[in-house]
Amino acid sequence: MAETGTPFDVVVLGGGSGGYATALRAAELGLDVALVEAHKLGGTCLHNGCIPTKALLHAAELADNAREGSAYGVLSQLQGIDMNGVNAYKDGVIAGLYKGLQGLIKSRKITVIEGHGTLVAADTVEVAGQRYTGKNVVLATGSYARSLPGLEIGGRVITSDQALNLDYVPKSAIVLGGGVIGVEFASVWKSFGADVQIIEALPHLVPNEDESLSKALERAFRKRSIGFTLGDRFSGVTQDDSGVHVTLESGKTFDADLLLVAVGRGPRTADLGYEAQGITMDRGFVIVDERLHTGVGNIYAAGDIVPGLQLAHRGFAQGIFVAEQIAGLNPTPIVESGIPRVTYCEPEVASVGLTEAKAKELHGADGVETLEYNLAGNGKSKILGTTGFVKLVRQKDGPVVGVHMVGARVGELIGEGQLIVNWEAYPEDVAALVHAHPTQNEALGEAHLALAGKPLHAHN
Repeated sequence: MAETGTPFDVVVLGGGSGGYATALRAAELGLDVALVEAHKLGGTCLHNGCIPTKALLHAAELADNAREGSAYGVLSQLQGIDMNGVNAYKDGVIAGLYKGLQGLIKSRKITVIEGHGTLVAADTVEVAGQRYTGKNVVLATGSYARSLPGLEIGGRVITSDQALNLDYVPKSAIVLGGGVIGVEFASVWKSFGADVQIIEALPHLVPNEDESLSKALERAFRKRSIGFTLGDRFSGVTQDDSGVHVTLESGKTFDADLLLVAVGRGPRTADLGYEAQGITMDRGFVIVDERLHTGVGNIYAAGDIVPGLQLAHRGFAQGIFVAEQIAGLNPTPIVESGIPRVTYCEPEVASVGLTEAKAKELHGADGVETLEYNLAGNGKSKILGTTGFVKLVRQKDGPVVGVHMVGARVGELIGEGQLIVNWEAYPEDVAALVHAHPTQNEALGEAHLALAGKPLHAHN
């Protein structure tokens, strides 16, 4: 560890996914590391994002299983939701992972500095009047739950931060935003017994996904009686003792117990001294080159403050990349489209690579082939009672450039999907692999068999 007054090799500002991954890998490579965190190590993902939301989604899945048991000959019934019990389970998961992360950080002899840090020079971070100098500085200050201009959070108008700590199930909820966060909370609350209405200004739910996945999710949500209004913008909200009253630009109105504002996350970069040090910013995001360097001194940035996908595993990957870059290992730049994406609602949505529309934009409409393999032909999916499909996008006579899936548990299949896309596999390459039967993973094999011109459990 660096002696008092000696510069650290790396000072990391922010202890979330991007920051702590940077710190762990840098320390592993023999560098002296200081990690500055104002709250708890693990950041949004561990305490207010990925982990707690997925715990709620698992509880929601159990609720659905109990409610639907008789369809499988299991005489179960859902008696109700004990939110105190759900929250205790969720908090237990977080606590265990948090303790493990603290142990990891300690074992690598990383200096943890608790407090709010500010960049005061190209090589210096200040915390509570104390200055810490680094030969390299990594900015990884994460993100916060955004709202819309003029839409104040408070009372019955909440963000995901408050939604994660509700001690009751609302009778009804309006979700403003049909992206990842919005559809996940809509899915949870519906499973817990609430009436849910989603409002999305764009033409589809999960609008960043391939349009076929969006349409499939919309069909599934209709079947689950989750309401949604598409292509209509939020106009205003009032609240009183009876609930919230939302108006859209079209004049439509909706009433509910709560309004969840799920319009995405903004970069947490305000008043941290970034602009003062000459760092280029765009709408609050830190602009970097392909090696995640800011163009100022030895300052790098990673995670949600860098424009692009706001995903914990992207933060991990960028953190590892930055540490290896600082250590002189010259790592291969991360390709954004090769990062897997999963939305954990019911049914799940998972994808990696290019959408059909993007592939046609890059390779021309005649230069792209697609194939959909319906999960109706997959034995394990039939057993689980899920519907959906695997969609492949390939460059004509070339590799598979996109894998898109919808259905229960398909998020667990995206690991193979990212290998296929990132290793530029041809359909014939994957078709030659043996996939275990009966598994949902088999659906990926069947899809590639079909795209290779030799379908087995699928019609030509």
